[in-house]
Amino acid sequence: MSKKRLLIIDDDSRNIFALEHTLRAKSFDCLSCLSAEEALKLLETDEVIDAVLIDMMMPEMDGYDAIPLIKKIPSRESLFVVAVTAQAMTGDREKCLEAGADAYISKPVDVDKLLLILGKI
Repeated sequence: MSKKRLLIIDDDSRNIFALEHTLRAKSFDCLSCLSAEEALKLLETDEVIDAVLIDMMMPEMDGYDAIPLIKKIPSRESLFVVAVTAQAMTGDREKCLEAGADAYISKPVDVDKLLLILGKI
């Protein structure tokens, strides 16, 4: 079985480092982008991405704006997107799912819960 390839989108390199370190130890291949704009460009050219983990609160373009744009990219309509947020306020999960996310997880990320979510890809 080949490794699943994940794209982590977060404006904080410390969050990317922590997620990459954890997920690589669990046999995932990881790519990262520090902005949604950079990720959109990558997703248009890199055809081997199985899922996206996107921070919902980023400057310039947040996850709420980026997810619908990701899903509009030809061949990305069914890409599995996990919304990652530090807010964890009432209604956040529903707002993320309405934006087009397939799953939702709050920070600090519970690794076991994330692995269950990623088991769906």
